[in-house]
Amino acid sequence: MIEIERILAPNPGPLTLTGTNTWVVGRDPAWVVDPGPVIDAHLDAVAAAVAERGGAGGIALTHRHADHSEGVDALRERLGGTVALGSFDNVLEGHTFGPFDVLYIPGHADDHLVFVAGSAAFTGDTVLGQGSVFVSGRLREYLDGLRRLRALELELILPGHGDPVTDPAAKLDQYLAHRADRERKLLAALASGASTEDELLDAAWDDAPPEVRQFAAISMRTHMEKLREEGLAP
Repeated sequence: MIEIERILAPNPGPLTLTGTNTWVVGRDPAWVVDPGPVIDAHLDAVAAAVAERGGAGGIALTHRHADHSEGVDALRERLGGTVALGSFDNVLEGHTFGPFDVLYIPGHADDHLVFVAGSAAFTGDTVLGQGSVFVSGRLREYLDGLRRLRALELELILPGHGDPVTDPAAKLDQYLAHRADRERKLLAALASGASTEDELLDAAWDDAPPEVRQFAAISMRTHMEKLREEGLAP
């Protein structure tokens, strides 16, 4: 398997878990997945790792949420200023960027890409090392993306937050089952007469901690949009 190093940004939180994972991939040249936030010590460590591996081939950006992308320009300056950037703006589904095959999987963000190198997938916020992600829209496409990842012969998922996943098939099955369970609870709540957002959240996202309830609400709206598209919800 291709050589991979994780450099963890010191930005822990309810959504970032232990921090944002920046991945340095390969050697002669090395490729960076998700520079992370603008934290000088973090970006210095990433640049040093790239230099030790023979210099930069490019930077792959899963999506433009600040905890993944804010450090792009500062890292490019450290790496020489002209390092290629592969993102939704210039890399398409089915294309390659350096050692990566590119998959477009919206859901968490409309511009979300997953980069696959051999049997390893760098999933950003499509799949996390622990817990689930909040889906901001396009749930049907997100679920289809999870199934496409499941069909690959992956040995490792390298997420944007949390530890590497060493059993990708089990993790992806868990993610799909989790969304199906949320939908089941939501349909049951609607059938019982729940109608307000708070009522639906209390019924279907009763395990969401208070600090992430606003993001659970975003996911719930996305589930409701899918159910309306399928004629299953008012």
